[in-house]
Amino acid sequence: MSKLDTTPGSEMHSRSRARAAEGQDSADGAVGDGRTILLIDDEPAQSRLISAIAARDGWRTLVAGDAEAALSIIGSREGLKLSAILLDQWVPGDDTCALIAEFKERRPSLPVLMLTTSASPTLAVEAMRAGASDYLVKPVAPEALMEALRAVTTREAPRDELAPLSEKMSADLDFDAMIGKVPTFRTALAQAAKAARGHGHVLIEGESGTGKEMLIRAMQAASPRAREPMRVVAVGSTPANAIESALFGHEPGAFAGAFDRQVGALQQCDGGTVVLDDVDRLPTETQARLLESLESGVVRPLGAKHGFRIDVRLLCSATAPLAELARGNLFDAELAERLSATRIVMPPLRERAEDVRALTRHFLTRIGEQPGLRHLSISDAALALLAAYDWPGNVRQLQSVLFRAAVYCDGETLTAESFPQLSELLGELEAVEQSISHEGAGVTLYGPDGHLRPLEEIEADVIRLAIGHYRGRMTEVARRLGIGRSTLYRKLSDLGIDNAA
Repeated sequence: MSKLDTTPGSEMHSRSRARAAEGQDSADGAVGDGRTILLIDDEPAQSRLISAIAARDGWRTLVAGDAEAALSIIGSREGLKLSAILLDQWVPGDDTCALIAEFKERRPSLPVLMLTTSASPTLAVEAMRAGASDYLVKPVAPEALMEALRAVTTREAPRDELAPLSEKMSADLDFDAMIGKVPTFRTALAQAAKAARGHGHVLIEGESGTGKEMLIRAMQAASPRAREPMRVVAVGSTPANAIESALFGHEPGAFAGAFDRQVGALQQCDGGTVVLDDVDRLPTETQARLLESLESGVVRPLGAKHGFRIDVRLLCSATAPLAELARGNLFDAELAERLSATRIVMPPLRERAEDVRALTRHFLTRIGEQPGLRHLSISDAALALLAAYDWPGNVRQLQSVLFRAAVYCDGETLTAESFPQLSELLGELEAVEQSISHEGAGVTLYGPDGHLRPLEEIEADVIRLAIGHYRGRMTEVARRLGIGRSTLYRKLSDLGIDNAA
């Protein structure tokens, strides 16, 4: 059976944690705030590993080796303290869904997460229909496991339908697969397409779920370094004491526990690309070391007496704007400037309301192609409902909500009733439909006061939309707008539009 991904730090197995993994309390009783999970797993080594990972986040673990033992625990006084169930699909095998259904019948409010070695959505769909809250494909990184547990145990009623569901569908690696016609979004794509052809560092900023990771994948696929080594370093989910080793590598004996030599991402990807996800969470001391490596072109592993010359491109994503962090002395200003050779901002979905309909149809098409699901249509009222919501989780949340609605849909069409929590949050659909009736075709024609916007502003948006749509090819932009290139450049100057952006 596949094991969990043992990233740095996951091998911390103390004796007290091992005892907890075998159903015994640790020496000091319940850990943290008393949160308890029931792990159903018949492999002791994996049980100990999961228990150790969970203990670091304040969880106490009870372990059952089979379905009978699990049902016995659920029905006991100890079982009343459970916050979640983690079920290894290997244990019940073909009876997994029946076991999940029985858990939900006995304890309807208790979330169930399934661990599986299968990447096929078919089993996931069946498990969710049986009552599973989510599923995780092994090997699972420790942070991914804990994020999933946090997600299913910290939902706020009545918004649990809107809680993010882990994105399970494979992502396309093409700029054309990124759906949207709002000028700010098209401008971001145009910047990315242009930058992809170069070798400079790129910083993509935006809220969580806006598509930063997908844009980075599209840029890498279109990059002249596409065939060279690439490695992703998830800064936000890598322990602070392990991030320097992940980036720079280390020699044996460099620090306690460094028994083997590790080649860091910067050295490993010489000639290629390193993706720094959540670079805004990079520890201060690591920022200084990274800046030194970028300035000198040399990376020195921890504990090494010599360095290695490197040629690496960095593609970075950040939730918090680096410039603002630098002004507050929370990020190295020189490093922020160097990483921002090209800076792209992904707009939140609440600023792309007119894109929600196209995104919805796109996602429903992709969802319908997944094994175990089918193609569904969607009513105008449901589309109006989706377009009116502000989507704090952005595009990723929209996809998750549609996926969940499709799993539970018994008919051929998603309706407003398929999204009951949205209806509750937004109220009457008539008001919703009224609020989106003044949308233009890619350009907003009306202001918040209900009156037409000034012609100069509309013209500027049309030109930005054209620049984004035709990827900055100004001859094509001028031809499609029906004006000469000189006229186009004059308008760009008069309207204050940067054609490179």
